[in-house]
Amino acid sequence: MVRASIRETGQRLRTAADAAASNLPPLLVAARRIAATVTLGSHGRRRAGPGEAFWQFRPYSRDDTPQSIDWRQTGKLDVVFVREREWVAAQTVALWCDLSPSMHYSSHRNLPTKAERAAVLALALAELLAEGGERIMHLAADGQPTPAASGRVAVARMADGLSATLARAATATDNRIPQFMTPLPRHSTIVLIGDFLSPLEDIGASLRNLARHGAIGHLLQVLDPAEETLPFSGRVRFVGLEQEGATIVERTENARATYLERLTAHRNGLKQIAAQAGWSFAVHHTDRAPQTALAALHQTIASYRR
Repeated sequence: MVRASIRETGQRLRTAADAAASNLPPLLVAARRIAATVTLGSHGRRRAGPGEAFWQFRPYSRDDTPQSIDWRQTGKLDVVFVREREWVAAQTVALWCDLSPSMHYSSHRNLPTKAERAAVLALALAELLAEGGERIMHLAADGQPTPAASGRVAVARMADGLSATLARAATATDNRIPQFMTPLPRHSTIVLIGDFLSPLEDIGASLRNLARHGAIGHLLQVLDPAEETLPFSGRVRFVGLEQEGATIVERTENARATYLERLTAHRNGLKQIAAQAGWSFAVHHTDRAPQTALAALHQTIASYRR
């Protein structure tokens, strides 16, 4: 029964991820400079080497083969020229999303939970990166990396891992962000998706561990719209999703200003932590289209690599 539930969850996540990914190319075309970053697997290294993109012409030398001569350019200037291509290589992208119990919140039945949206975004991004030739590495809930893989197989494995974690989330109690102690491949890109409502000192320690290895990173905070505005009024009983117990607020509207102030302070702390590590930071709300967040994250990854 559990195995069937995991398979069904995995299929649902893959379907939602495919839908989000399939709508991304039109968004990329409509946005500035995003169309050139659709294929993330081909990143120029600003040096000559194996690749398809033109790099430069240079004079023919004794070490070159006749097949490398560009006869059109040679005929223009009566000098034998060789056409060089720019070296490209696939990179490793490590993806982690928070699926802890606190992420299983939705303020309305028509909205997905934060965990579902985070999983869909992670899978959709993995789908796009895999199509671009990137190597995908899924970081488990505890921060341990799986072996990097390419293509659809990597996405399928990631979906299975996320599905299993979602199935266990109801009985989990630990909401701490992992410390990511295992070194990742050099020059890899890391994407962390979650609500990041853990203590700032824990989040800062995790990011410092990752940044220490020279990785480029991106934080995407996923929140329910009610967490952004606290739209409740009157006497409200708030129940923690991770066995924190319940708290009754007699007049919630009176607590709204203090709540929003603390949320803003926490977010400013997240921005500062990301900036100190040289990472990007963005916010996504579950009442917004996932394609918008996916397009923005897709573009950010490409721009940080230039």
